[in-house]
Amino acid sequence: MTAIGIIGSAGRMGRELAIACEEAGLVLAGGIDVGGDPLALARQCDVLIDFSSPKALQANLDAAVAAQTPILIGTTGLAADHHAVIDAAAAKVAVLQTGNTSLGVSMLVHLVREAASRLGVDWDVEVVETHHRHKVDAPSGTALMLGQGAAAGRGIDLAVNSERGRDGVTGARKEGAIGFASLRGGSVIGDHMVMFATEHERLELRHVAENRALFARGAMKAAQWLAGQGAGRYSMNDMLGLG
Repeated sequence: MTAIGIIGSAGRMGRELAIACEEAGLVLAGGIDVGGDPLALARQCDVLIDFSSPKALQANLDAAVAAQTPILIGTTGLAADHHAVIDAAAAKVAVLQTGNTSLGVSMLVHLVREAASRLGVDWDVEVVETHHRHKVDAPSGTALMLGQGAAAGRGIDLAVNSERGRDGVTGARKEGAIGFASLRGGSVIGDHMVMFATEHERLELRHVAENRALFARGAMKAAQWLAGQGAGRYSMNDMLGLG
């Protein structure tokens, strides 16, 4: 039976993860928060699940590597330097990093990539995401996953082909660009839509999160899968066999 260690256990996701762990019949080995010892936790579990903060990422990865414990990273707001340390850790231990542990979102990313690979650059791509008023990063990790999916489908680099924060006289939309819009308000858990628009027609692919528990359930499925993997960097698509 897989033993789970939760980093960020006192947060909203941490509490949902503890419930999902019990519902899945897994063992909750323990949890830590700010000031806790990730290495001690890593040594007493089979898989670490990290939904804490970017600033804690390096210490959590170091603990996973030292204990040779696989780690699932669901923390969002990661920058290029965070992904670099994830790559380094993945050379020594199994790491699954994702901006969203929802199985439905993972399928949506796959569909976006497929659509982008088949529709020409005359189809404009816009990623629209809505979250609660307390969310601190934008675009959301999920929106970036969707943008990366569209970019991968077209064989382009998202970093140099995205448009964000349009305001004022911005000029015409650049052909082939992937646009992002972030909305914040109320208690919205997560609503993501990718629009493909061309002359006279529009295709919209959408996912709506109705309960935070869905992310925790997806994380538990991914953690069980990750427990059996060797060193490497993985995604939810790997877990689902989507390629």
